[in-house]
Amino acid sequence: MDILNKLNTEQQKAVSYNEGPMIVLAGAGSGKTRVLIHKVLYLIQEKGFDPTEILMVTFSNKAAGEMRERMELALHTPSLPIVSTFHSLCARILRRHGVHIGIPHNFVIYDTQDQLATIKECISLLYIDPKQARPKAVLETISSAKNQMIDVKMYSEFAKGYFQEFVANIYPVYEGMLTENNALDFDDLILKTLRLLREHEEIRDFYQESFKYILIDEYQDTNVAQYQLTKLLGGKYKNICIVGDFSQSIYSFRGADYRNLEKFKRDFPQSKTFQLSQNYRSTQSILNAAYSIIANNSLHPILKLWTENAAGSDLVIHQANDGHREAEYIIEKIHELQRHNSDLKLSDVAVLYRMNAQSRTIEEVFLHLGVPYKLVGGVRFYDRREVKDVLSYLSLLSNPNDKIAKKRLEKLGKRRFSAFAEYQKEFTENNFIETEKTIDILDRVLQKTKYLEKYDEDDGEDLARLENIKELRSVAIEFPNLIQFLENVSLVEAEYLPDQKTSDPNNAITLMTLHAAKGLEFKVVFLVGMEEGIFPHSQSMFSVSDVEEERRLCYVGVTRAKEHLYMTYVQERTIFGQRANSTPSRFIFELPEEVREMNNISFDAGAPDFL
Repeated sequence: MDILNKLNTEQQKAVSYNEGPMIVLAGAGSGKTRVLIHKVLYLIQEKGFDPTEILMVTFSNKAAGEMRERMELALHTPSLPIVSTFHSLCARILRRHGVHIGIPHNFVIYDTQDQLATIKECISLLYIDPKQARPKAVLETISSAKNQMIDVKMYSEFAKGYFQEFVANIYPVYEGMLTENNALDFDDLILKTLRLLREHEEIRDFYQESFKYILIDEYQDTNVAQYQLTKLLGGKYKNICIVGDFSQSIYSFRGADYRNLEKFKRDFPQSKTFQLSQNYRSTQSILNAAYSIIANNSLHPILKLWTENAAGSDLVIHQANDGHREAEYIIEKIHELQRHNSDLKLSDVAVLYRMNAQSRTIEEVFLHLGVPYKLVGGVRFYDRREVKDVLSYLSLLSNPNDKIAKKRLEKLGKRRFSAFAEYQKEFTENNFIETEKTIDILDRVLQKTKYLEKYDEDDGEDLARLENIKELRSVAIEFPNLIQFLENVSLVEAEYLPDQKTSDPNNAITLMTLHAAKGLEFKVVFLVGMEEGIFPHSQSMFSVSDVEEERRLCYVGVTRAKEHLYMTYVQERTIFGQRANSTPSRFIFELPEEVREMNNISFDAGAPDFL
């Protein structure tokens, strides 16, 4: 049969099975997208499903668009399956039937900025101090509650501690404002759809009949509400195919729960499981390294991936003296690889790191040596908002006539600017520009203006901003004289421009965080900063589940590599304005014994010893 011809045995079984609920455990690089496309073709051409009776759910609009394009190429018919994200599907259902639960057809969907503005208004109405209940933290808490299907009444019953009690007071006011404004937030789209389908049997029947077969990708990334929606929509025919991988669950901070894969098997005991363990992406050496790391997890099942690809090059672990030498090593190895393979382009190479702040040193070295790069899912270090804010303070101290810096700082608030002006006067009168070190001036500015209070370290995005500010302290240590510090920053910023104008974006090294790398692949991957406190991240050390997520993140990073994998760490790193000796990441010691031996890595009296 043509549909099955180009699939391996396990893929064929997953595609041709259609006797009820099923789970496809799809390892990294195992061809899950091909399986999903072929399964849809099989359902239509071999089992007689109308394309419009098939629903495929993905987790991003981009993925949905790409899947739709592939469907069009494969089917050659005007009638296509419905390919959608959870949120766009629910918005569509509510536009049509939401009036049955009091939602007007013309409701608006609030984005994050709209939600924050609403939360701030609630805080103001309730006379709550924004410092005690930060709007962003309140919004994230409410969003988390909604994802777990905890309504206003339930939240108020379980709230403990002053912050949760604040949220318990804000939550109902926030909901009231949404209703008053005919608005829904993203979490409401799923919650309201669940309510609609549960309360109105005829509407539930309509959609269960409409979607006779449901396929859901990346199921390890679903939250409680999305899981319940899956059960409800597929409750009649139970023709549900979920695809996921425990080992690639890295978004718990967004409410994702890999345990939904296990819950599905429990709630649908008749479901059949298929394991896609043949990898088409990486060499066996890379897969062995990935397995050796993920096998140390204690919370979920894992797939042992194998490949018919060649064994490939051995994994290389490199210790550099410091962060600059680490970045220079990357360039040296790329040039070495290109000497052996003239077809290797810079776009075939990715440098992956745990924290956005790590890009600073790499960017500076790459710029200095004229190596083109592109940042994916991020902004160049010195272009980041919080970095530009702090630099503006320092620039205005050095040059009181800097009108651009002054204008930027005035937008940060009158009280903050007034505090800065007081320090500026003290700075000038005491000639601190000559007598004080840059690091001390920077810290004093942050203290006087209380700039860091803008951010909440319990919020993931804010934590990244705080880490960027702390990383600026590392530059301050390198350049103790303020004028030299600002000159260095200006020179780095000036180097951005020719790079942007002349470099080919299709032939540049990719710099990105490990989270942003999920779903991508590169011939050559460098995992940098493989040190305790960086990767795994210092804030993940306090719970087993957090460490395990870091391990899964490492697994994702390793499995992005197709041909060559390098792991780097340093002997001494200046990070967040502090110089310290580094301890190699535990993940290095979880690599296969032969890899450690080849790279001269051993244990000595329980402590790592790098020979």
